[in-house]
Amino acid sequence: MELLKFKTNVQSQQQIEQVGPFLEKLQEIENWKIDVGTEENILSISGTNLNPQEIENAVKMAGYTAELLRVLGIGGQGL
Repeated sequence: MELLKFKTNVQSQQQIEQVGPFLEKLQEIENWKIDVGTEENILSISGTNLNPQEIENAVKMAGYTAELLRVLGIGGQGL
């Protein structure tokens, strides 16, 4: 299980709902969430064989930006 964190410009629940369908198309993603309560509006994604570029592209297709912050190795399923 991998955990990726991205800085985004997603700022509201409505925008999260716009991004969701694009992320859900990526089969490698098991869980995802965007914390709009943080300064960087962090998108956390867990799954296996995650491709950061595909995730950034999916967010971009929804009209927003995502920038990879860090990659965490094998671990639990928590975000």
